Amino acid sequence: MRQHGTSVRIGVGVCALMCLGLMPLQSEAQLQTQQQQQAVIRFVRDPDPAPDLKAKDLDGKELSLDAYKGKVVLLNFWATWCGPCRAEIPSLIRIQEAYKDRLQIVGMDVDDENEEQLRAFVKNQGINYPVAMTSVPVRLAYGGIAALPTVFVINQDGKVVQKHVGLFNPALYEIEARALLDMPVPARVETFEDTGEVFLKHADRATMLPGVDTSKLTSEQRMAALHKLNAESCDCGCKYTLAQCRIYDPVCKISKERAASIVKEAGKLPPRGTPENMAAPTSSAPSAPADPAKPRGRK
Repeated sequence: MRQHGTSVRIGVGVCALMCLGLMPLQSEAQLQTQQQQQAVIRFVRDPDPAPDLKAKDLDGKELSLDAYKGKVVLLNFWATWCGPCRAEIPSLIRIQEAYKDRLQIVGMDVDDENEEQLRAFVKNQGINYPVAMTSVPVRLAYGGIAALPTVFVINQDGKVVQKHVGLFNPALYEIEARALLDMPVPARVETFEDTGEVFLKHADRATMLPGVDTSKLTSEQRMAALHKLNAESCDCGCKYTLAQCRIYDPVCKISKERAASIVKEAGKLPPRGTPENMAAPTSSAPSAPADPAKPRGRK
């Protein structure tokens, strides 16, 4: 009986060893499958410091990235007349509330010239994060902001680790923020070498959209052209603005031809301070989108 019991124990032991031998192989295969199916988020390997904001929010309070050291910052360049920008706002409000102790969203409004209208828009939307009107120097420091919305992801050390151009799923912003905060995320984190994608080392490239040559324009003319490219929709059926279409579909002939026309028109604008400009300021300021479907201040 003892011998039989021994053989049973041996048999169980062999079975256990065989199972132990097989399980790691199965687990490894399952793990590889899960990793292949898992989402991937990417951060700059050696990020550069974010330029200072040098701006005041709508309450007159000075904004400084130094004040947010230790927090993840989502620096959101947007405009009230930008449909995709408005679509993001409810999710940004939720993210700010959910991570208010460890994350800070800052809204940098682009090209809205009426501060009272902007203030009313912010109040009506219930925006719970600071909003400031973006100056030209700040806009240029961040690469020109060719398309809206543009979100810069800044880590706790004040360095830019990612940039998103155009409407993204806000869940991506949340996952990236959680990863930077060492919180669990359903994604694999990878790093990459920044060769201009984020902008800091080659900020001038960010002022250029694919297939759009603004090299002969002054900085003011370029801003006017970029405003129009962000305010006007492409007629190719993509439902994007012209700027977004150039980014997402560089081979689109419709957005390329229309963009070239806008750049040509912008090149005819007189510089600010000239008699022609002073007599007709609306002709040179990027104030009225050509597309009536996107009026300034639309809610």
